[in-house]
Amino acid sequence: MKKHHEISRIAVRQGRLTLTVDGRRLAFPLRTLSRRLASAKPGEASVFEVSPSGYGIHWPLLDEDISIDGLLNIKHAPKSEAAFA
Repeated sequence: MKKHHEISRIAVRQGRLTLTVDGRRLAFPLRTLSRRLASAKPGEASVFEVSPSGYGIHWPLLDEDISIDGLLNIKHAPKSEAAFA
């Protein structure tokens, strides 16, 4: 399986999501990412799973998912019709 991103050092505290993505340390205010994460109890926010492909993060106790491409504002162009022929 091809990894989309290498994700590590994830923490949710003091109203911020901090993580390392592809070697870069990043931080995001929770209020701009997710209402569920922003209002979560510390015990709820600290339980998460990184997808094996490195595509995103899932918080099972909150039923919340965040895509890494979304965090990084990466947009993917649709595949052309010719690719399906």
